[in-house]
Amino acid sequence: MSKSQSNGTNSSDESLIMDHAYDGIEEYDNPLPGWWKWLFVGCIAFSPFYWMFYHGGAAGRSVEDQYGIALAANTRLQFAEIGELSPDEATIVKYMHKDSWVKVGESVFKANCISCHGRDGEGKIGPNLTDEMFKNVNKIEDIAKVINEGAGGGAMPKWSNRLHPNEVVLVSAYVASLRGKDLAGRIPEGKKIAEWPAAPPEEDEEEKEE
Repeated sequence: MSKSQSNGTNSSDESLIMDHAYDGIEEYDNPLPGWWKWLFVGCIAFSPFYWMFYHGGAAGRSVEDQYGIALAANTRLQFAEIGELSPDEATIVKYMHKDSWVKVGESVFKANCISCHGRDGEGKIGPNLTDEMFKNVNKIEDIAKVINEGAGGGAMPKWSNRLHPNEVVLVSAYVASLRGKDLAGRIPEGKKIAEWPAAPPEEDEEEKEE
């Protein structure tokens, strides 16, 4: 009996065995199917275009941005919990100190404002929102006024016809919360104004309970 027969293999099998072994283990020459190889090559060729589209910095395309847009849309369904908010000082200050609602304001900001003001408010063609200088704001409620009515002869468009009133208040609260972070970006513009009003003590206690 031949060696190949004693090992349970025939000559055709032997022709497929590669010329190396490890601890007596032999390896068949069994290449991947051609369709699999071309699919792999196609994925590699496609990946740069995928990266440029979703991660190239264009506003609204990343998974994070799309999540923010979806979150803002879902939040509109939750507004029944707080009713319709008034864009006044007390309301903006109140919600500026409520982390869960500031997150909502952040999602509104990232869905609509980053093309002009940067992803984190550092400023692009619009002012840097993280320094201590302000062009069109003297009081905290002026943030909502600028959002609603626009400013700079249309350079900042009005958003009252595109945002829910609650979104205006919450994004104002988020913008107010950026003050003092001093992120590197557009140079400071405008004038320095008084500090924002502090949250009433009862609001601090309420936030802790939540």
